[in-house]
Amino acid sequence: MDQAARVGGQEQELILRAIVAISAAAVLIGTAAFAFADDQPDAEPHCDGSTYEIVECLKAEAAQWDKRLNAAYQQALKDAVDKKQAEQLRKAQRLWVQYRDANCLYYDLGEGTIARIETGYCTVDLTKTRALELESKTEKH
Repeated sequence: MDQAARVGGQEQELILRAIVAISAAAVLIGTAAFAFADDQPDAEPHCDGSTYEIVECLKAEAAQWDKRLNAAYQQALKDAVDKKQAEQLRKAQRLWVQYRDANCLYYDLGEGTIARIETGYCTVDLTKTRALELESKTEKH
């Protein structure tokens, strides 16, 4: 075999190895990014589509945050140092719910179908914030 054929074969082998390495790296990066995205419960909702689809998606997102909020609230009640602190939390939570509902109603009374979407985002944002606040105060976190 002459030297030119050997060099050409080596170049092809290097190119093939580079392609395999780049492909493997791309798969690993993609897998890691996908796994990381699934571990982000606090990620913002990615609701899109028609107004109906967006509103329904936001309702589902709000329900998930409401479930976390209720669990954190129950834990915070258990963690209260005494009845007085627990009662104050109950009072604060009732007032917070009234605030959230009144605040988001402001958006709901807007014009057009965008009002329903703004209301959904308002509910998700406020519920998420309160859930994270209470979670940060419980013994589990």
